[in-house]
Amino acid sequence: MEKTPILEFQRMIYEIKGETAFSYLALARKLAAQGKRIISFGIGQPDYATPAHIREEAKKALDDGFTGYTETAGIPELREAIAWYLNSRYGAGVAPDEIIVTTGAKTAIFIAVASYVRPGDEVIIPDPSYYAYAQVAKLFGGTPVYVPMIFERGYGFKLDIEAVESAVTDKTRMIVLNNPHNPTGSVFTPEQLERLYDIVVRRKLILVVDEVYDNFLYGNVKFKSILEFPEWKDHVVYVNGFSKTFSMTGWRLGYLVARKEAIDRMLELAVTVYSCAPSFVQKAGVKALKGDWSPVGEMVKEFERRAKVLYDILSDSEYIEAYMPQGAFYMFPRVSRILEAKGINVEGLVKYLLYEHGVLVLPGTAFSEGAMGLNHVRLSFATKIDHVIEGSKIIVEALRELSRS
Repeated sequence: MEKTPILEFQRMIYEIKGETAFSYLALARKLAAQGKRIISFGIGQPDYATPAHIREEAKKALDDGFTGYTETAGIPELREAIAWYLNSRYGAGVAPDEIIVTTGAKTAIFIAVASYVRPGDEVIIPDPSYYAYAQVAKLFGGTPVYVPMIFERGYGFKLDIEAVESAVTDKTRMIVLNNPHNPTGSVFTPEQLERLYDIVVRRKLILVVDEVYDNFLYGNVKFKSILEFPEWKDHVVYVNGFSKTFSMTGWRLGYLVARKEAIDRMLELAVTVYSCAPSFVQKAGVKALKGDWSPVGEMVKEFERRAKVLYDILSDSEYIEAYMPQGAFYMFPRVSRILEAKGINVEGLVKYLLYEHGVLVLPGTAFSEGAMGLNHVRLSFATKIDHVIEGSKIIVEALRELSRS
């Protein structure tokens, strides 16, 4: 095709990659539309409806005509509710004017990275990780520097703190951390976080922390928020949202927290990008935080049950190195044995499971541009327990069948 002015994109746009997960979800939907039964471990959203009292609050706001623009930072009552939540839970010392309400946590990530990364800057990202961190860094001329996490069979993943420190150079501007972690379901220990935070302070870096899964914690895992660290406002831009905790993925409501002086500048970018979050959705957000949390507790309890079932079944396979997730709603097991035995790559394995057995998992390469993705798959257990049981049993049998073929 002849290149025309409309196709003369900037170099950074050519380097951006969309969320690969959605391409596999599209394949699964296409097969389902053709009549094939699909069990999906692909999508990263709770399978619960948004709690009724939150939906009713949005309806009330609509009926009251609360449908116009709001302050870019968010309506005062929502920022006050967010500050109340973070201060009550973490002792964060957050003021309402240190918060920007965003159109989902992804927009908060965009603003956080865009506000600090300049051409030539390096951004350290644990490998594997959610794809958006690296893509935004590249969009603004930054270079993602991937630091592989350590995988231990039976335990899962942990940060390689020594490797992180070794990756810091005079070009390093930022470290990005998601905790609890997508795609691994890991929760990083307080000790790991303290060591990471020490690096940030000593090397005078920015730490962008995404804690959107902070209510999905299982067993006796110890979770420490970055907001509990001393003087965190000198180094941290904090991201969270409503999508996961309150099953509000389609509502697009998140928030960003930082020192007021930084927030004042970020607001200039926010108003340029999206003006404000939807007005009536913000009213629902207040109700989510200040209302009944029992539906959240019930959902998390059920997700923990699913995680245990998934782990128990997959552990029976000699071709899957499974572990019990500590948080979020994902497992990222290693499947290198079957890949090596059959001489296939992880994308080939994913397509085999989907086309031949009707089960969707995602390839690790959707969450890694480095080596970590080559031998892993991600499973989301945000689906009915019957599907978790049936789908995981199909996977175990499918790999056994593949090994014999």
